[in-house]
Amino acid sequence: MVILSLIIKRLVKLLKSESSPNQISLGFVLGMSLGFLSLKTLFSVPILLVIVLIKVNLASVLLAALLFRLIVLIFGPLIHSLGYFILVKISILHNFWTNLYNIPVMPLTRFNNTMVMGGLVLILVIAVPLYLGIKVLIENYRLKYEEKIKKWKVIKILSASRFVKWLSGLGKIGA
Repeated sequence: MVILSLIIKRLVKLLKSESSPNQISLGFVLGMSLGFLSLKTLFSVPILLVIVLIKVNLASVLLAALLFRLIVLIFGPLIHSLGYFILVKISILHNFWTNLYNIPVMPLTRFNNTMVMGGLVLILVIAVPLYLGIKVLIENYRLKYEEKIKKWKVIKILSASRFVKWLSGLGKIGA
C-alpha cells in the first residue's frame, strides 16, 4: 500500500512538474528503450547520452524504465518469439545479419540476441505513438483534470499522510 501510494504521489507530482510535456514524453520513451534493452548492449550508450545531453525529465525516464522492465519480465517469451522470427525465420535477411555481425563493433550491440532484436523492433514500433500519447495525456491532464483530481479523497489522504511526506522529503535530499 505504501509503495502504491508513493507511485501515485510521484506520478501526480510528475504531471504537475514544471517540465514540459515534451520533456516528460521524451523521457518516457527513452526510459521505455532502456527497459526493453539490456544495459549490456551498445544500444544503451546512445540512449544514455541522449538522456544526459538533452533536457528530459529524469523521473519519467526512471518510471518508464522500471515499468517496461516489468513488461519484459512478463512478456519475455513473446519478445523472444518476435526476435527469433526476425533473426531466424525470415531467410531473406540471413546474409544481412551475417554481414552486419562481421562489422567490427556490431557484435557489441548484441543484435543477434532474440530478446534484444525483439526489444528493438518493439521500440521502433511503439516509440512515436507512445511519445504522442503521453504528450496528449499530460496536456489533457493539466488542462482538464488536474483541479478535479486534487479534490479526490484518496489524493487528499495521501497528501496529508505524514509517512508519505517524510518519504517525499527523502527524495528531495538526494536531489
